[in-house]
Amino acid sequence: MEQSLSYVLVTPYTVAKSRTGGVLSRLLSRISLELVGAQMIAMDQTITEEYALIIRTREKDEGVNTSNLLSSYIEQNLGPTGGVKHRSLLLLFKGEHPCDELTKVVGSFQKEARLVENVTGMSIRDTYADLIYTDEKESEILYFEPAVITAQSQNEADQTLALFGSWLPGQNNIVKNRPPEYYEKTQRTLVIIKPDNWKYASSRPGMIIDMFSRSGLRIVGIKVLKMSVSQALQFYGPTKEGLKAKLAPIYGMQARELLESEFNVLLGDQLQNILTNSFGDMYSEEQFERIVEFMAGIKPSDCKAEDLEKPGLVKCMVLIYEGVDAIGKIRTILGPTDPNKAPAGTIRREFGSNIRVNAAHASDSPENAQREMGILQVEENFNATLIKGYLESKATTSSC
Repeated sequence: MEQSLSYVLVTPYTVAKSRTGGVLSRLLSRISLELVGAQMIAMDQTITEEYALIIRTREKDEGVNTSNLLSSYIEQNLGPTGGVKHRSLLLLFKGEHPCDELTKVVGSFQKEARLVENVTGMSIRDTYADLIYTDEKESEILYFEPAVITAQSQNEADQTLALFGSWLPGQNNIVKNRPPEYYEKTQRTLVIIKPDNWKYASSRPGMIIDMFSRSGLRIVGIKVLKMSVSQALQFYGPTKEGLKAKLAPIYGMQARELLESEFNVLLGDQLQNILTNSFGDMYSEEQFERIVEFMAGIKPSDCKAEDLEKPGLVKCMVLIYEGVDAIGKIRTILGPTDPNKAPAGTIRREFGSNIRVNAAHASDSPENAQREMGILQVEENFNATLIKGYLESKATTSSC
């Protein structure tokens, strides 16, 4: 079946209220589509007006005159206010009939319920959106917040993607929309939601983001990434010697104990040192290879030289958080490297399995944050290229 592309746009209000994780949990756990792109954007007035026009003239409505409601909302809330741009989150999904799946999970609008027990929370809009009228005749809207926006048809999705695809190349992947004095007191830190959270459709990535929201920090950058072997080697390279120094003596001692038990003989410290420098070093090297394999999907020793820079075989999500003491706050919520030693309520305690498969990574210093952001090229995103390739492929198929 044909694979198509569609989108969900998380509104500035939903982003600002730190509901991003909850929205992502609903989407990832209830659809068969693949999340192939994510980007925090700050729309200017021109793109806002062009997007509103697409929504106003959409082919399909939701039964509450939502075309006009949504287009007016977009014009008033997604563009700049007093010259200040607002953060929205663009999510790209690929699969068969993506619009049908996404509209079902996004849901329609619940009108103001006269009885609170009539309110449900099944869809994203059931939970996070509001459509409140001033009276029972529904003559005037008091409050309207859609929470998220998605396309009602594939034609509308393609129109919107073409619009965003032409606009995104000129946009930064990290949003900077605060006054200069704000940045004098803030830090930025990098977070990776690791590949163990993406093996199958689940709410785990969204739940992790939701836990990080306790920090009160702002997400200013986000991207879906398949880390190359080269990137993984650079990223974890500084830990290699430390890993060897820590693990080799342990493996040397374990090897000595196994040999003594197997052959019923006592071995001296000199032989243990030999085992540490040979077997211990070799096994530590293997553990480092497994770390790279976990993050990139392939061992360095199995990767051809010409494939080192190519995208890896497994997916992760990179986020940039911003705020006062961002590094310390994120590390506290993340917890220690070993999930078994992490306090209750931390991410690694909740979702980690062992030292290697431990759910998420976070920079441990401002210097490492800068180094890691450079390696993973957080200033760049490939969504414009992704959209362009999809639309060109579709045009070619249609002309055949």
